[in-house]
Amino acid sequence: MLRIKKLDIFILKSFLMLFAGTFFICLFIFMMQFLWRYVDELVGKGLELSVLAQFFFLSALTLIPISLPLSILLAALMTFGNFGERYELLSMKAAGIPLLRIMAPIIVLCMILGCTSFYFQNVVGPKAQKQLWTLLVSMKQKSPEVDIPEGVFYNEIDGYNIYVKHKDRETGLLQDVLIYNFSDGFEDAHVIWAKEGRMKLTEDKKHLYLHLYDGEQFENLKSQSGFSKNVPYRRETFREKHTLIQFDTDFNMVDGSFLNRRSDIKNMHEISVGIDSLTHRADSIGRSMHKELMTSVYLPKSKDKKDSLLFAESRYPLVNLDSMYNALTSDDKLKILSESQRRMASLSSDWNMKNFLTRDTDKNICSHKSDWHKKITLSLACIFFFFIGAPLGAIIRKGGLGMPVVISVIIFILYYIVDSGTTRVAKSGEMNIVLGTWMSSLVLAPLGAFLTYKSNKDSVVFNIDLYMAIFRKMFGIRESRHLFKKEVIIDTPDYEKSCERLQHISSLCENYAKEHRLLGAPNYFRIFTNNEHDDHILQISNLMEKEIEVLANTKDYQLITLLNKYPHLSIKAHKSLFDNRWLNLLIGLIVPAGLIVWLNIWRFRVRLDNDLKTIIRNNNNIEERIKSNLI
Repeated sequence: MLRIKKLDIFILKSFLMLFAGTFFICLFIFMMQFLWRYVDELVGKGLELSVLAQFFFLSALTLIPISLPLSILLAALMTFGNFGERYELLSMKAAGIPLLRIMAPIIVLCMILGCTSFYFQNVVGPKAQKQLWTLLVSMKQKSPEVDIPEGVFYNEIDGYNIYVKHKDRETGLLQDVLIYNFSDGFEDAHVIWAKEGRMKLTEDKKHLYLHLYDGEQFENLKSQSGFSKNVPYRRETFREKHTLIQFDTDFNMVDGSFLNRRSDIKNMHEISVGIDSLTHRADSIGRSMHKELMTSVYLPKSKDKKDSLLFAESRYPLVNLDSMYNALTSDDKLKILSESQRRMASLSSDWNMKNFLTRDTDKNICSHKSDWHKKITLSLACIFFFFIGAPLGAIIRKGGLGMPVVISVIIFILYYIVDSGTTRVAKSGEMNIVLGTWMSSLVLAPLGAFLTYKSNKDSVVFNIDLYMAIFRKMFGIRESRHLFKKEVIIDTPDYEKSCERLQHISSLCENYAKEHRLLGAPNYFRIFTNNEHDDHILQISNLMEKEIEVLANTKDYQLITLLNKYPHLSIKAHKSLFDNRWLNLLIGLIVPAGLIVWLNIWRFRVRLDNDLKTIIRNNNNIEERIKSNLI
């Protein structure tokens, strides 16, 4: 029997409270981005609140699958960041509860959310997507509200251009009105000018009713003879004129059957059926083109292509076309060239159209396959993003809306770039459609596994000091010493014995430098067959560090300054690259890499020679300081 413990309830409660807020925030952001794309279709159309409510509701349904992964990532980061910041995660681990056990209830919840995302994509999403696209097309065809600006020709009414010089906003009176009626064609335009006028919609909202005062009407009359150069016209002066302009402002929903070819309005079963029908259509087009191509070749029909060609050569001997062409007259040459050009243009146009048909069908097949796999990958992204967000929150130990939001946005942008880029390349046919659609999942899954493993092992993934130490070790950069005068000194140094020990260290450095000749080029073979540390340098380093620790108890500022000048000795950098002899040998066999390593080891030998000289010189300076002031 499944037992839900109080700890699971606490973890789920903490996650769900943050998830609810982040989900609606993410959904709102994506809806605003979607609205911004189609704001031109909504503004100035006089749409009713019910239509706008339907638009926002359908867009919200279609954007739920893309909002879930980002909200899960952000909520997981904030939840485990809060646990780490309040030391609750540390308390759970101290009680012997591993990280995966802490994450277990939310993992089950994310699987449920992934199934919910799949349900919305496969059942709810296609229906909502079809209704949304139908609604958008209907909005585009909706006539805008009649709001004629001043001093500008208004052409939103089909077949009319209306100009108003001045409008009285309070009374609705229009002054200096000019109307161009092109409903009968541009050559038979009707022009009406009126000093004043009023305009209003009829009760059925399908016509504009114009009241015009003190104006003139001008129109061309059709000529009775098509050869007449003079076209009669008619001019009319009126004191009051009433006219109707057809202008339907009602919102009418269009038939959405034209959207049935789109793959984003189908579920997985319909997409599979569509792929089969499209593949059958592509095969039929290919067979018909092949048949047409083969029948256009004037060769005898034979099953053996070689026999067919031999028969054609025996029946139709080779002819020198150049000699035949040169024997023709100029008129015949021109006719042949013109006919050849015409036929080639016709063939080119024909095959371009066939190429368009095949490419359009292939593109439609790729789009269907991509959307089929996208329903699975977008559902799995809910789980992958949790395995990225939860370990990251446990590692960075920062809650709230600061660092988690920044990290979540960066990760989601990288995911979106990889997903959209590879999907677009796959749909173009330059990449396998399955690989392109699943590329984002192939990137997210290893990243989530790596972060979960590191967080479960309490590894310092984001410790900058660790990476700086690796960087310094790689390029041979050493830190300088930072010794300060101690406020309380318990053991005062024995300066006489320190001078003796410093002299011993100096003699060891001089003997080592004479014996090894560090400035000379090292033996290439010995470097890559050696994997031992330098015991002599290790002895010198230990004696030097011990003596520095003893003399650091001094009260003399100048002596402290001299102690800070001692270098940190490297025990192995001047000998070989790895502790494993076979790895060293492998690097040595690779000529470019081995040569670079050899030069780098030579550089470390030169640096070691300078370090030994610095130690000897610093020892002498400390001895002089001790003998002159401290003894």
